[in-house]
Amino acid sequence: MSIVVKSVCKALERIAPLRLAEPWDKVGLIIESPVLRSDAKRVVLTIDLTTAVLEETLKVPTALVVTYHPPLFQPITSLTLANPLQASLLKLSAAGTSVFCPHSSLDAAWGGINDWLAEGVIGPQGTTAKVNILGEVKGEAGGAGRIVTLDEPIPIEELVQRVKKHLSLSQVDVGRPLAQKPIKSVAICAGAGGTLLSGVDADVYFTGEMQHHEVLGAVARGRYVILCGHTNTERGYLPVLAKKLMDTLSELARDESSNELSREERIEIGKYQLDIHISEVDRHPLDRM
Repeated sequence: MSIVVKSVCKALERIAPLRLAEPWDKVGLIIESPVLRSDAKRVVLTIDLTTAVLEETLKVPTALVVTYHPPLFQPITSLTLANPLQASLLKLSAAGTSVFCPHSSLDAAWGGINDWLAEGVIGPQGTTAKVNILGEVKGEAGGAGRIVTLDEPIPIEELVQRVKKHLSLSQVDVGRPLAQKPIKSVAICAGAGGTLLSGVDADVYFTGEMQHHEVLGAVARGRYVILCGHTNTERGYLPVLAKKLMDTLSELARDESSNELSREERIEIGKYQLDIHISEVDRHPLDRM
């Protein structure tokens, strides 16, 4: 394993420990390339490993792709070029590029995607609120979702504007109950939140997507629902992750008390000028026309 891949994997474990991932999830080092390239100093961050992201990655020597969503989710019996997703993994491996997936561990971690979404709900500086874990609490490291309790209630229109600004969206889908009310509490789940949010006592369910009947049920129970598109609730976090990754790699290089890297490895990674690159072609797969 190259020093870049090993160091980034160790750093990601500090940022979002894999033990926080849901039991059904496929996280960690998905593909470890056997090809070691001394010129590969780029790490690509993306939400999805699409064909466009593959082509972008192959243009520059790249040690590792960190793809938030697992490129392989269902069990497979073969890896062939006939399947586009499998072909992407094979081509990356042949080019000396490994693939890592954090997925739900990054949702659950403190300072992860759901906390970033909570920042958007809380809004402008000076606004105060309490943020608690929604779902299973996984020790001190975090838990699945978040529930924000605002100190002062706000109208649904104000919350929608905060969400759109935070996610850089011009439109979101909003489900409204018959009885309109001010907003005090918001339950949050990045991506697909129907299962986690089901039955939660909150004024608003804020997520990427829910099934039709899940939305109907929530609205019938007096909840507002804000749906933003699955990956739209995740992609804006990548610049935050890029900074966390750079900072954590620097900490690893300086941390003499840790056994995560040897002294020689810490010296080596400290000399590297890593290029943490956020994919420029990764995008939400659906357009509104």
